[in-house]
Amino acid sequence: MGRWRPPAPIASAYITPAGFTALQKELDDIWVRRRDVVKALAAAAAEGDRSENAEYIYRKKELGGLDRRIRYLQKRLPALTVVHEAPAGDAIYFGATVELCDGQDQARTYRIVGPDETNAKTSAISMDSPLARALLGKYVDDEVEVNVDGNT
Repeated sequence: MGRWRPPAPIASAYITPAGFTALQKELDDIWVRRRDVVKALAAAAAEGDRSENAEYIYRKKELGGLDRRIRYLQKRLPALTVVHEAPAGDAIYFGATVELCDGQDQARTYRIVGPDETNAKTSAISMDSPLARALLGKYVDDEVEVNVDGNT
């Protein structure tokens, strides 16, 4: 049996239309991938002794991972609220792209999105992150101080 893990904190249920479409596509792609894995698993099982069959063991683990992700997406997608419109005004809001300057005058750009579509490569940060929570509701040219080292 695996180790006990405390339940994950409840994530916000907001997502952009592009993020929702990406999750839908991921679910569809996983179903196609699952079909291929089941075929490979059946072929590996037909080879005989399963206890020492590395292909069989690998495919069983892969199938378990795919099934976990499918279950998660099937529960998460209906619970999400797609935010189609951004609020008017100069305030920082969900879906906004924000450019920040740090103490050394280095500019960084972030986009505030839902927790299901965060991506470090595109600088998309979760609205539940400490940085995004500090920014939401602020206005252009406001100064915001965020403690990023974890000390209070």
